[in-house]
Amino acid sequence: MVAPIINTLGDLSTDEIQRFSRHLILPDVGLEGQRKLKNASVLIIGTGGLGSPTALYLAAAGIGRIGLVDYDIVDSSNLQRQIIHGQSTLGMSKLDSAEIRIKDINPHVQVDKYNVPLFSDNALEIFAPYDVIIDGTDNFPTRYLVNDACVKLGKPNVYGSIFRFEGQLSVFWAQEGACYRCMFPSPPPPGLVPSCAEGGVLGVLPGTIGTLQATEAIKLLLGIGDPMIGRMLLYDALEMSFTTIKIRKNPNCPVCGIPHEQVELIDYEQFCGMPAHDHSEFGKLADVVAGVNGTNGNGVNGHGKGEITVAELKQRWDAGEDLLVLDVRNANEFDISALDDTLRISKPDIEAARDAVLAGRKPREATVLAQIPDDREIIVMCRSGKRSADVISALRGLGYENTLLNLTGGILAWANEIDPEMATY
Repeated sequence: MVAPIINTLGDLSTDEIQRFSRHLILPDVGLEGQRKLKNASVLIIGTGGLGSPTALYLAAAGIGRIGLVDYDIVDSSNLQRQIIHGQSTLGMSKLDSAEIRIKDINPHVQVDKYNVPLFSDNALEIFAPYDVIIDGTDNFPTRYLVNDACVKLGKPNVYGSIFRFEGQLSVFWAQEGACYRCMFPSPPPPGLVPSCAEGGVLGVLPGTIGTLQATEAIKLLLGIGDPMIGRMLLYDALEMSFTTIKIRKNPNCPVCGIPHEQVELIDYEQFCGMPAHDHSEFGKLADVVAGVNGTNGNGVNGHGKGEITVAELKQRWDAGEDLLVLDVRNANEFDISALDDTLRISKPDIEAARDAVLAGRKPREATVLAQIPDDREIIVMCRSGKRSADVISALRGLGYENTLLNLTGGILAWANEIDPEMATY
């Protein structure tokens, strides 16, 4: 059993004794345990799918101080799973929305709001006042950053992740066991693991994993039970199965295998080869694609960026140009919204065909690539522009020398700027 973590915020009021009475009669909690929870501080990175149930249950449990890190606003697409927000807070800062709900559940909670993206230059300062850090993020650069900062500061990292119908849970605490890098020394190649926005997620899944994260945090703070240190829980919602695997501490881990004071926070976007958030300057399309679309010298309309805006696409269509637009989204996405007269081949199908060609298993003409000509300009589109950029890179790797233009912002930009009646997702 890990020793409890205790801060100092004060004793329980008469109202709090009544509020937490069901805790107080638990032998493993009692009055002293509830005091520990009130005197505890927890930082939650993200108030989205995982952060929502985690924050709600920690507030309800009586955690005295909850820090929230987020920079986004509430959008209607969040409400399918981000239950801390609601219709009444659409367009509001997620931090303000979350604070309203937390205070409604427990007015005694001190809520600290950090309306900033988390980066190496602010992580240590933000993490320092808190006993437990909860990782509710959805991208690899921030996960590695959270891990390394926790190792450097000696803090437990309650980790959770979700994708489609599956979730993971663990507690990474270097002084007690393994860290995240012991299990995942390096990130997956960029584009290999799609985000929830691209791959989807069952709405109740983050509720399951987020509630388990809250459970682990409370166990750590009370010093009870057997925390998920050195173990990872794998949850499959479709099979309704829970599998636990062991995680061994790597003595040669580049982060927790050295004295914690020697740990240095790095550029995690560069390390992972992907942006950490929507407003990141990393890997802007002009930088990623410009070097592989030099065949026409001037690019489109003189931009030379290998991209085309939705306004430019509409202008060219209205002018009667015979354009080839390749939509690389998945088939189920076409059912939601689509442009007319497009060639539709999903990114996974294109990448599978690429792999078959490069491995010598099939010639190009025997795959879906036969539908993609290499002698005319092609405008590639997806939901927001990320997958289409990946497809452009894949086609270039296969020797396509024609002009490939990425539709900036994808179909979301088309709906926003050209056709406001189009359904978005």
